[in-house]
Amino acid sequence: MICEVINVGSELLSGDVLNTNIIYLSKKLLELGIEVSFQTTVGDNKNDLAKVITEGLKRSELLIITGGLGPTEDDITKEVVCEVLKEELVFSEEVLSKIKEHFNKCCKHMSKNNLKQAYIPKKSKVIQNKVGTAPGFIIEKDKNIIIILPGPPREIKEMFKNYICSYLSKKSNIVVKSKTIRTIGIGESHIESKIRSKIGFKDNTLVATYAKEGQVDIKITAKGLDNESVDKTIQETVDTLMPEIKKYVYSFDDESIEEVVFKQLLKNNFKIGFCESCTGGLITSRLTRISGASKILKRSIITYSNTSKIEEVGVQRETLNKYGAVSEQTAIEMAQGLKNKDNIDIAVSVTGIAGPTGGTSEKPVGLVYMALVTNDTIKCYKFNFSGSREIIQNKTANSVFNEIRKYLIDLKNY
Repeated sequence: MICEVINVGSELLSGDVLNTNIIYLSKKLLELGIEVSFQTTVGDNKNDLAKVITEGLKRSELLIITGGLGPTEDDITKEVVCEVLKEELVFSEEVLSKIKEHFNKCCKHMSKNNLKQAYIPKKSKVIQNKVGTAPGFIIEKDKNIIIILPGPPREIKEMFKNYICSYLSKKSNIVVKSKTIRTIGIGESHIESKIRSKIGFKDNTLVATYAKEGQVDIKITAKGLDNESVDKTIQETVDTLMPEIKKYVYSFDDESIEEVVFKQLLKNNFKIGFCESCTGGLITSRLTRISGASKILKRSIITYSNTSKIEEVGVQRETLNKYGAVSEQTAIEMAQGLKNKDNIDIAVSVTGIAGPTGGTSEKPVGLVYMALVTNDTIKCYKFNFSGSREIIQNKTANSVFNEIRKYLIDLKNY
């Protein structure tokens, strides 16, 4: 089934609102065996929208249109759809009753312009909106299925989960599944060459790479007539790739690098602490987004200035004067000072130049040192990153988590 998603809204084109609906819909449709072949974003313009819908009906069997179902004058989606399909809009007392019910629950007054939302395409199936006022619609005409949904992501998700999913599952006879392998410490071009040397290109299997701030995701998508054959194809692809990429793989599917480290620390009953300079608490922040982080995180200190490095973790003034704040020696003393401050199993420090200013020819922007100290280990790592200040900080956090991950693996295998 050829599928097209049309997202309506001038705010999407202007960049004022991020289009998260296409991400959600593409993933959910793929789970149903439906691949999105086309995606169009169009503004609140009657002629432009009519052209896009007309073209979509020609090239796609399934058309999913989001947005433009509100009560204002620029909400024109169902009017344009009916015009293109030569269908009639009719007033629905049942829909009006649901809209009034919604306003009563919210203890809000219903405006006259909300009456507009009670008009529905005459030959459509109405999809009830349990979290908003605008209903959705399904229109089946000739070879086409047109699904019209409101724009707010919360409303789309509720409708898709409770109605659209079961409706579309009956329409597709192809099974499509995906599996993501998450890697770190290798560039996209290098991992791409390793992949292609092993598997090449297959009609029923797509292997794609996606790079993001020091990490590369490998997404394997396979299709077939049944779950068993698709699962087998995906597993065979994973088994073929793993010998080439195993040392770079940190997880599968949606697990983040910090979640992996959290589970490793929890399993080993280790307490960790961080002393952050150039990341300003980012590493700790990412770890504490995980529920239960208090079980493994004992202490975190931001020592951004030289004074704080001296006063908080006991870095020697002589060390700072001789080697500078961004140096192997300072990073080690930061971690040692943190370790001595509390009974921490693993003390980690990071110091660097995030930019865009502050770099020199000897110590350029992107230079970062990380130290890891335990009762019997002192390790220091040197990184050279590129990008904006935010990117360098994120790459630093990713690399810190990765080195902790590798240390814990080595400890287990020792």
